[in-house]
Amino acid sequence: MIRIARAQDAAAIHAIYLPQVLASAVTFETAPPGEAAMRERILGRLDRYPWLVCEQQGELLGYAYASRFRDRAAYDWIAETSVYVREDARRRGVAGRLYAALLQVLALQGVNQAMGAITLPGDASVALHERLGFVPAGRWRRCGYKLGRWWDVGLWQKELQPPPLPPSALIPFAELAGTPALARLLERA
Repeated sequence: MIRIARAQDAAAIHAIYLPQVLASAVTFETAPPGEAAMRERILGRLDRYPWLVCEQQGELLGYAYASRFRDRAAYDWIAETSVYVREDARRRGVAGRLYAALLQVLALQGVNQAMGAITLPGDASVALHERLGFVPAGRWRRCGYKLGRWWDVGLWQKELQPPPLPPSALIPFAELAGTPALARLLERA
């Protein structure tokens, strides 16, 4: 089942994220944020952007969320997206289901573009993004130092819907959260 993240999911979400912080360059965060900080991140983001989890038999297998791409108002209709899956739940379609649902929610909000930033080579992430219709949009060379080396980051972009002229204001996720449209979307995910 895919649902909206809750504050009480922070421990499980932190447990999924922790190995990525400590032993990989998937994220450039270098110190574990802790459960309290993860709870604040979840709750702080849900007002404007979605944070979804995949739960199976009471256990969280993964999560996906969106965030503001850049601070300038002209970027309001583009969101940066992220997905993380528990190690023992990988290669079971969890990331694809979560990400597809996240993209649909963003489109429902009025977001026109989704942007994924991938630490390269990142073959599994590249494959996931491209399978979902993302296309390469650029590369930042040697922009992050972690685990004793410099890493490149590739950007992948997906148009969720044609941008209207003039654009309408985005629907904040908090306003969308209790709607039948969102409930139907998550039921189908």
